[in-house]
Amino acid sequence: MKNSGQANVRPHAERVKAIAAFSGGLDSLLAAEVTRRAGADVILLHVRHLFSGSESKLSQLRATAERRSLPLRIEDVSEAHLETIRRPKHGYGQGMNPCLDCRILMLRVAKRVMEEEGAHFVVTGEVLGQRPKSQHYKALLEAAEESGLGDRLVRPLSANLLPDTRPVKEGWIHRESLLAIEGRSRGMQVALAKELGIADYPQPAGGCLLVEKVYAARLRDAFDHQGRDAVGLEAKGAKVLVADDSAIARGQTVKTLDRIGATYAVARDGREALTYLKGLVEKGVNVKEEVSMVISDIEMPEVDGYTLCKEIRRDPALAELYVLLHTSLNGSISHEQAEKAGADAILTKFVPSELAKAVIAGL
Repeated sequence: MKNSGQANVRPHAERVKAIAAFSGGLDSLLAAEVTRRAGADVILLHVRHLFSGSESKLSQLRATAERRSLPLRIEDVSEAHLETIRRPKHGYGQGMNPCLDCRILMLRVAKRVMEEEGAHFVVTGEVLGQRPKSQHYKALLEAAEESGLGDRLVRPLSANLLPDTRPVKEGWIHRESLLAIEGRSRGMQVALAKELGIADYPQPAGGCLLVEKVYAARLRDAFDHQGRDAVGLEAKGAKVLVADDSAIARGQTVKTLDRIGATYAVARDGREALTYLKGLVEKGVNVKEEVSMVISDIEMPEVDGYTLCKEIRRDPALAELYVLLHTSLNGSISHEQAEKAGADAILTKFVPSELAKAVIAGL
């Protein structure tokens, strides 16, 4: 019988299987769908790290995978990611972002998962020239080699601008099924998404937290004064002031702080928290040595979280405190209001692992 001529048909009985790195963004989803259209079975892989998002993002990832009828596997590499940030072989970008080293770490995880799943190759949504540190031509080839994937790594969106990979050479997928997208323009991706029936994708985000000047400066200062190994995933020795009018919420928060080794003081509302902080000032205490962070509910009687934050910023002795606004109502989280109040971060209640990561990141 003659071959039907379809590019998707593999002349072997065995189905080709690919692991597709999945951040939740459009490019990674397109790479997965292009690979599936090329004839491979696809397993999505989300590699979770210190700055990859909250539980709500994981829920979104699971929902997207379900809508696209693609299996999803999630791997947490927070410890390894922190070590990568501490000692990047390829250095930092414009902040404290070790982009190439981070990419290599994620690809090594993908390689392990590929072997565990009995898959043939790995695909990513990387686009040639889209990111200056990690997606120029040399960096893409370097990451493939250092991760151990070599020519088993395919970037479907830019594959026709890069050297042939083993899946192409072996006929597992065909070059004509792949693309030649280059640069930072999103036009071709948007058109491809429409072609593939993908409408529910997020717009590109602001980028990695490690690039942000304030956060990068805090982390650099911690490395310089505490030592790289002293900055860890635990918060031992840190004292956190918790302000919440709900006894249940206070209990949940301090339980999480116990788990990561932080000590704490509790206030039953914003006024009580402010009184506690100003009392330290009146006693001549260096507040930053006594309190490492303030975690405050937003909706509280008399003095709410926004007002508490504003009062902290107005007082020179308190102004440098890190403030995390923590609330149970999605509708009450206003990024604009939080920014105006001077909050460093906001977080929806209540996922213990996300609170722990937010505290550690803030410290």
